[in-house]
Amino acid sequence: MSIFSIGLSGLSAAQNALNTTSNNISNVYTPGYNRELTLLSERNGLGGVTVDDIQRQFDSFVAGQLNRANSQTSALGSYVTQISQIDNLLADQDAGLAPLMQNFFSAFEDLVSAPSDPAARQGVIGAADTLSAQFRSFDEFLNDMQDGINSQIRDEITQVNNTAAQIANLNREIALAKAKHGEAPNSLLNQRDQLVADLSTRIDVELSVQESGTYNLSIGNGQPIVAGSRSFELEAVASASDPARSVVGYHDAAGNLVELKQDSISGGSLGGLLSFRTEALDKTQNQLGQLAVTLASAINEQHRAGFDLNGDAGGDMFSVGEPRALRNANNTGSAEFSAAFSDLGQLAATDYELKVTDAASGEFQVTRVDNGERVTATLDANGQLNFGGVVLTIDDAAALADGDRFSLQPVRGTASAMENLIADTSAIAAGAGGGSGDNENALALQALQQKSLVGGSATFNGAYAIMVSDAGNLTNIAQVNLDAREGLSEQLAALQQSESGVNLDEEAANLIRYQQFYQANARVIQTASTVLDEILGLR
Repeated sequence: MSIFSIGLSGLSAAQNALNTTSNNISNVYTPGYNRELTLLSERNGLGGVTVDDIQRQFDSFVAGQLNRANSQTSALGSYVTQISQIDNLLADQDAGLAPLMQNFFSAFEDLVSAPSDPAARQGVIGAADTLSAQFRSFDEFLNDMQDGINSQIRDEITQVNNTAAQIANLNREIALAKAKHGEAPNSLLNQRDQLVADLSTRIDVELSVQESGTYNLSIGNGQPIVAGSRSFELEAVASASDPARSVVGYHDAAGNLVELKQDSISGGSLGGLLSFRTEALDKTQNQLGQLAVTLASAINEQHRAGFDLNGDAGGDMFSVGEPRALRNANNTGSAEFSAAFSDLGQLAATDYELKVTDAASGEFQVTRVDNGERVTATLDANGQLNFGGVVLTIDDAAALADGDRFSLQPVRGTASAMENLIADTSAIAAGAGGGSGDNENALALQALQQKSLVGGSATFNGAYAIMVSDAGNLTNIAQVNLDAREGLSEQLAALQQSESGVNLDEEAANLIRYQQFYQANARVIQTASTVLDEILGLR
């Protein structure tokens, strides 16, 4: 009977091998599928063959490298998509601010030539209207991007939570399958690894595999988002330092909602969005605000020094936004700051963070956000702090508490309020006296174009050129890095496919091999039957 047993074992092995090959072929285009291999060995003491395992061709080391590369590629792709919009906006030769500022000062040049000409005066008003409208339009575009980033952060967090929950559920199913059958179905393992790969494109995760085969995943500084069959949700929350800004919150094991620091979130499309907002979007909006405030203030100051056609002193030509001081929602003290501009030559395109280091003496640590530079500042006798072109006034110094924090946004969003205030042509203060032919103040206004007033080092057009250059450089650097990362991802994907991917030519050859294997074992059984019949016939 051993020949029958041997033949049957071969038939069973061949059937398993054919099933495995067929499964490989049918899943050749299935995302996350790993090629399977039928492992055979000789049956001990019995003769024949046995199927040891249907082995999944999965290299965890290569998969981990690919996931990390894809995480960085996704982050850079998200960054490039966003920064390209700013680059295109600022670099537009027709819609940019540079030609409009040139037109505005050219209108003053026309006014210098004919200070009492209504058409020249109307030209100044028209150019002021157009210029201020474009400042508002640019800031609105950037503000819409801020809102869009908030929305995308919420969407990304929802997807991260959903994927983490699915991985935790698969951990449970895999553990149950192992307990019941001694091993987990390859299909469940494939699904879990594909979900980890998908999650890596949204946020950089650290994977640790337990002895039981369970996957644990963590982010940032080790905060777990999957631990066994349990997942921990992230949440989009309003920043304690700026309620208009969505940030990532984390529910810890005790159920507390903790705001994660931005530098703890890296990689993936979520990390790319956060990096873009801090490195590019905030910077551009601050640069725009700095230019708007400096231009409006310089024009207003010079215009007030002149006289209009009625002999009256000139008034402000432009309105512009004010600096904003924000109290941190987690402060234990109740003190508030109000803010106003002071020395505009010191005004920088950056935000500041203030921390109370000694409430009793009114001492603060002031950190410049764009470069991390820190200084110590102390409230003066009037309850004021004066730095960076802004004066801050506290409402109640006694309400300060050690550790309280405040955010100062000197120029961000100020361009949204820029508007021409002069509609009457006679109200333009072109003269230094009051005569209709006096053009002295118009000359002074025109001359502002050539002065280095922005940050004390750049002309208006020069400052705008820096904005355009900064955005272009960030775009180019991000694109170069993206191209390099995409190349690495492609190489690792090819390496992973060489190990785990299905090769149709190879599988087609295997079909023929295992078909012959099956037929040969069928012949063994047929031969055994013939021999048995012959033996029985002899009797």
